[in-house]
Amino acid sequence: QVHLQESGPGLVKPSQTLSLTCTVSGDSITSTYSAWSWIRQSPGKGLEWIGLITSDGTTYYSPSLKSRTSISRDTAKNQFSLQLAAVTPEDTAVYYCTREAPPDYWGQGTQVTVSA
Repeated sequence: QVHLQESGPGLVKPSQTLSLTCTVSGDSITSTYSAWSWIRQSPGKGLEWIGLITSDGTTYYSPSLKSRTSISRDTAKNQFSLQLAAVTPEDTAVYYCTREAPPDYWGQGTQVTVSA
């Protein structure tokens, strides 16, 4: 059974960097052809794909967030991380980490609020 768990601060101040980590168990983030993503859902809005990192460490980002987003990984800890820079209140959302390929496992999500 694959399990993903998000962790990180629940409150971030405007203009700061949001940092979240996803800890994976039951699979390796370096498993061949696997891909691991971040998705968010803002209040009253649909799901928004942020980006992903593949088993070989290649990253892909949403064009709308690319300039502020970085996804990295720690293979020794079987973790991957999200950094979103220069946040505003519009970045307030529930953030999910997922195994996008092979589908479909999700973490429970973590609420991040951007507020002074």
